[in-house]
Amino acid sequence: MKTGEEFIRLFESIDFEKIIDHPNILIAANFWDDARYQAARTCYHFMRSLDDQIDNYKAEHRGIAEEEKTRFKDIIKQWMDMLKDGKDLAPFGTELADTVKRFRIPVWALESFAESMLYDVNYDGFATIGDFVQYAGGASVAPASIFVHLAGLKETQGTYCDPPFNVRRTASPCAMFSYFVHIIRDFRKDQLNNLCCFADDIIASYHLTRIDLKKIAMGAPITSGFREMMREYYRIADGYRLSTLKVMDEVCPLLEPRYKLSLEIIFDLYMMVFERIHPDKGTFSTEELNPSPSETRERVRSVIERSKV
Repeated sequence: MKTGEEFIRLFESIDFEKIIDHPNILIAANFWDDARYQAARTCYHFMRSLDDQIDNYKAEHRGIAEEEKTRFKDIIKQWMDMLKDGKDLAPFGTELADTVKRFRIPVWALESFAESMLYDVNYDGFATIGDFVQYAGGASVAPASIFVHLAGLKETQGTYCDPPFNVRRTASPCAMFSYFVHIIRDFRKDQLNNLCCFADDIIASYHLTRIDLKKIAMGAPITSGFREMMREYYRIADGYRLSTLKVMDEVCPLLEPRYKLSLEIIFDLYMMVFERIHPDKGTFSTEELNPSPSETRERVRSVIERSKV
């Protein structure tokens, strides 16, 4: 069991300047034992590679051609077939299948993530906020559930037992909080990459269109309607924030110190972005909403210092 001083020494070994893409999971898992850290990297890397293929294609094209839709669907099907049937599709596929088996990764999470990727292939954005929340159950709650599952595993002589709590219920509020924060933070970047995570019904309720959002992302003046829309998304995120605090109070006492710390770090790093969102006067730029590596470093240090480990 690590002490607070040992966590600080481990913290000092992290190169925050090199952690650029989706740093929160990578930073938090650094405090785990190596086996679980590698398991998280394996699952996360595979999911990101699939998600990035689709997002990168959308960034370069205005839509997905039918033949490309078929190709992406085949890739997703091969992934799920491999996990279900143990097919040896590639060295990395074997690594993923072995990780799922050894660490008892819940297959429902991988299936749910695959469903969200199919949604990305078949649809352009979200007609309603309900569609988005359902999609987020695969795109955000599923990866978060794998992280929480790994953090909550009980190990006895190299054998792992499932966490003593409901993983999906535990992961859901923080995953939803982080995702709503994420789409506010990445508004301009997503728009410029032909992605829109804001629901059409919410957009229309403030007398906006997707074209209006694209214009604002490209530098047009921010309208009062746009600020009202962002204020609503901020309020939704805040509701999930409060739910996260309640769940963490319940679950953290059941976790070993290093895993408890990892959940606190992830939540606090998204809080860093949440605290920078100002619907009334913000510009919603990447520079405004993204903390610097040095700011992230100091925030992680403060979490370690106040954590009861």
